[in-house]
Amino acid sequence: MNYDGLIVGAATFVIIGLFHPLVIKAEYYLGTRSWIWFLIAGLISIAFSVFAGDAIVSTLLGVLGFSCLWSIKEVFEQAERVKQGRYPKNPNKFQIK
Repeated sequence: MNYDGLIVGAATFVIIGLFHPLVIKAEYYLGTRSWIWFLIAGLISIAFSVFAGDAIVSTLLGVLGFSCLWSIKEVFEQAERVKQGRYPKNPNKFQIK
């Protein structure tokens, strides 16, 4: 039996599921400036996926990397949802001066 597809599917489900609250928290505490961290993490994950020796590890790093890149878009959409009042606004949001 080959469990590779099951492992990749389950891990992808978990990765995507973890990114929903991660995006919400990132926007709440850091605002839209958190996009740069998602970009860095995404590019690093994708680069590592190219050099990973194992197919499953490479696939999961690719999924992680592209989930990070997709989260950039989601952070800005989350900011719009906050403006609409669908999510709470953090009055003490971290500010870089």
